[in-house]
Formats: sequence, structure tokens, C-alpha cells
Amino acid sequence: MPHDASASESALIRNETRRRWSLALPALTVITLLSIAPLAVMVAYSFMQAGQYAGVEPGFSLDGWRAVFFERDFFDDSLIPATAHLSILGRSIALALATTALTFVFGIPTAWFIATRPQSSRGFWMFLITVPFWTNLLVRTIAIQEVIRADGTLNRILLATGIIDEPLQMMFTNGAVLVGMTYVYLPLMVLPVYAAIEKFDFRLSEAAYDLYASRLYCLRRVVLPLMWPGIIAGSILVFIPALGAYVTPRLMGGGRAMMWGNLIDLQFGQGRNWPLGAALSITLTLVVLGALIWYARRAAKGDQANG
Repeated sequence: MPHDASASESALIRNETRRRWSLALPALTVITLLSIAPLAVMVAYSFMQAGQYAGVEPGFSLDGWRAVFFERDFFDDSLIPATAHLSILGRSIALALATTALTFVFGIPTAWFIATRPQSSRGFWMFLITVPFWTNLLVRTIAIQEVIRADGTLNRILLATGIIDEPLQMMFTNGAVLVGMTYVYLPLMVLPVYAAIEKFDFRLSEAAYDLYASRLYCLRRVVLPLMWPGIIAGSILVFIPALGAYVTPRLMGGGRAMMWGNLIDLQFGQGRNWPLGAALSITLTLVVLGALIWYARRAAKGDQANG
């Protein structure tokens, strides 16, 4: 009898396992076809030889990976660091970090403002935050470009008020790219931070004030630790797309502020060096993976500290 009960329980477990796998199969298929398979193709291309006019040719080669970090010296054909690639990588990481920092600076007060409004009006303010997502990224980038260009709205206002005598040249600089990406990705910081603040028990801050804590001390030791999950989520949502941004740097930076995504496009397009483009793509993926691991560890430390 016990044997029959054990066999019946094992059969139930197997049936439940098969049912779960059958339910997950469509999602796993989509993930495999649209994510894993293209990534595998990029990995394979990065170890192939470049075609004469484009594409790849069969044959193992490390030229694509070597070209990511090294280039041939013009005089003696020796390998030297690819300073251009390293400079673009450094600029991409710096601008992505700066974008994350600026969205944090502007996103925290915005999310706090919305979370502290009456329940009846929060939906309206959240509606205003999500409105930019209704339009294409290209349209949003062109919109901010119209604001800061030489004959744009901002320069017209400054000239009309007499603050400046001639238009400010802000386009096609790292600053223009930073402004554009901050505008584009700001809602991605506001939404998760708002979700964290909405769950905040404001009686904790009142208790801190009753114990003579200053506003700064209360913010640093009471509010921010409890907002940490939302901050981590918002930082991830902003940093990753900002690191691989293509449209905004292309329009706002032109050829003067190229980022990693633009470099990848250049190799697959005009450069016609698909192995190098694939190696650059995998390098970007590894950098993003490293950032995710770092963020995960920071989140785990924050949870331990709060616990």
C-alpha cells in the first residue's frame, strides 16, 4: 500500500512537471528564436573571416576580436591598442552612467511628488509621465533636438530675454547626447521609483523627525534604503538601453559623439566588417552582463542592510 501511494505521488509530480513545461514551451520557443538564436549567430560571426565585400566567409579567425582592442600600426604593422574603439567604449559607459545619474536626480523628486499627491490625482500625473511612450523614440529625439538646436525654442527664449547675445551651440556634442538620453529615459527611472515610494510608510519619517533627525539624515537613513529596490530597478532600466543607444547619439551627437551602438552599425554598414561588428556586439553584451551582476550584488547588499 505505501508503495502504491509513493508511485501515485511520483506520477502526480511527473504530470505536474510535464504540464508546467507544456505551459512554458511557447515562451521558451519565442525566447530561443528571438533572443538566444540571434545571439548564437553573432557569436559564430565574430569567429569567422570577413567577406570581400560584406558578410562572412567560412573559416575560423580571431581577426574580429583582435580588431576590437588592437589595430595595426601604419609604419611597422605591429599591434597597438585601438584607441578609437576604447575611447568610444569609455564615452558610451560615461554617458550611460551620467544619464543614469541625471535621471536619478530628476526622477526621485518627480516620483516623490506623484506619490504624495491625493489618490484621486495620481493617475493623472502618471498619465503625463507615460505620454512620451506613446510616440516613437525617433520622434521624441527629434522633439528635444528642436528645443536645443541653434534656432530652437531654448535659444529663442534666451535671445528674446536678453540673457545671451548669440545662439548657444549645443547640438552635436556629448552634452546634447546626454540631454537627449536623459529626456528619453527619464520615465524609466520615475516609474519603478514611484512604485517603491507608493509603498513607503510615511509614519517612519514622522518617527525620525520625532527623534530629532534632520531632513537630510532622514532621507539618507530612512527613505533611500526603503526606496533601494526601485532605485536599482530604475538604474538598470536606464543604464542598459543608454549604453547601447543608437538613435539619440546619431541625431544629437552626429559624428562627433559616436557611441558603441553607432560603431556597431558602422561596421555592419559602411565598414562591411561583419566579424568586427559581431565582436563589438558581443563585447557590449558582456559589458551589460557585468553591469547586471554588479547591480544584483548591490541590490543584495541593500536587502541585507535593510533586513
